[in-house]
Amino acid sequence: MRKDRFIDEKDMEILKMLKKDARIPLTEISRIVGISDVAVKKRISKLEKRGVIRGYTALIDPSLLGYNSVSLTGIDTMPESIFKVIDILKKKDYINTIYVTTGDHMIIVEIWAKDNQEMSDILKEIESIEGVKRVCPAIVLDVVRK
Repeated sequence: MRKDRFIDEKDMEILKMLKKDARIPLTEISRIVGISDVAVKKRISKLEKRGVIRGYTALIDPSLLGYNSVSLTGIDTMPESIFKVIDILKKKDYINTIYVTTGDHMIIVEIWAKDNQEMSDILKEIESIEGVKRVCPAIVLDVVRK
């Protein structure tokens, strides 16, 4: 494996800072890491080009948008239906994130709903999708770390 494919400690420090706050100024990163802001910019560009950094996003508090019920929901499907179900879920506005997983469930989705009644209606809708065998919601009470 070529040396330039490795990530060193400075890259890891930069990634940690960007994960915590993607809007942190380059000058602040350079001060903490101990390299110039130009070097920080070059490292970030390299990490972006290599696909280590896939994008930047805003962390949104769903409750401040009126979504007072959030669920991490496991969905089990017939094996031959998993991608068809995922395609249907991708089109649903109430789905925030979709994960394909191993373990207890084939698919895990993050659902945002206005209230418990809307969440219940959403879960029933997902259960009715052809190929879905089981829906296992876990209502989020609090986010401890993001």
